[in-house]
Amino acid sequence: MISDTRIATTFFALIGLAALATGCGKKDVAPADMAAAASAAPASATGTVTLQGSGASFPAPLYSRWFREFGDKNKDIRVNYQSTGSGAGIKAFIEGQTDFGASDAAMTDDEMKQAKDNVILLPMTAGNIVLAYNLEGVTDLKLSRDTYAGIFLGTIKKWNDPKIVASNPGTKLPKLDISVVHRSDGSGTTFVFTQHLAAISDKWKSGPGVGKSVEWPVGVGGAKNDGVAAQIHQTPGAVGYIEYAFAATTKQPMALLENKAGKFVAASLKSSATALAAVELPADMRAWVTDPGGDESYPIVTYTWILAHKKYDDKAKSAALKSVLKWSLTDGQKLSESLFYVPLPETVASNVLKAVDSIE
Repeated sequence: MISDTRIATTFFALIGLAALATGCGKKDVAPADMAAAASAAPASATGTVTLQGSGASFPAPLYSRWFREFGDKNKDIRVNYQSTGSGAGIKAFIEGQTDFGASDAAMTDDEMKQAKDNVILLPMTAGNIVLAYNLEGVTDLKLSRDTYAGIFLGTIKKWNDPKIVASNPGTKLPKLDISVVHRSDGSGTTFVFTQHLAAISDKWKSGPGVGKSVEWPVGVGGAKNDGVAAQIHQTPGAVGYIEYAFAATTKQPMALLENKAGKFVAASLKSSATALAAVELPADMRAWVTDPGGDESYPIVTYTWILAHKKYDDKAKSAALKSVLKWSLTDGQKLSESLFYVPLPETVASNVLKAVDSIE
């Protein structure tokens, strides 16, 4: 049984993380209200420029820290970021309700056309997606590729299934139902995870497939990364996919996953950086690492993007956003590891800075 102390500790950690991801405890703002807020206070009588953004929960803890520290140093610029999920962030950006969006799934060609091609995608940081689980007394759980694909397909139903046992000799696995937890909202994290599952499992590829939202064969949903993390913590026998920072911050156990080379690898900044090392970003800044090779590569990694306009009608907002992004790509990168994100390689950061300079 989980101790009261551990429950309390993790509960407050989750609450604190949720507050951070929604902008330091500020009340969530609906998309319609974002537009009103952005138009009501872009430039006050004191000359303050307010930027409104929304989207991915994956990088929300890091973005909240960046924007808070930037604001402390630049009193004339405020950044309000709402962690609404990648799907909602793209929608709000396309509809002009925000000054910038954020997504773990790079916008598609069709979405960019909906934005009248007045959009530039900027990878800002990177991280990995983990399978967090709730099994009393089980540490260092190993899941093979076939096994974790089978869990989310609903074909592996018990924790003492022979396939799980085979990867975990000497570990006492309970005869307990596996409770799958997935995202209930349109999510870039879901896109990255399902893209990986499609790369390693033909049954997944021809079944649920890839998307920000899919028809899950099994499980219950939670809103955003922090919602899934809370569901896992509350449910004995649960397993679900969340961004590494959420699991690390709340000290949730994470499975070692079998990579393309057949090695079981723990999620870490090093194993994620290794997986990303061989990736070359194309001119449009959209690159995926669906199933990285290498003995030390963690198998589920991704960049995450800021969505900005190529040209803004409000030049004060354009200048302010460029200032925020440049700081985030330089000084801000130094904060990444402390919050469990992978700093951009210097060559990538340099190319993204050039792209930021092109914003008008």
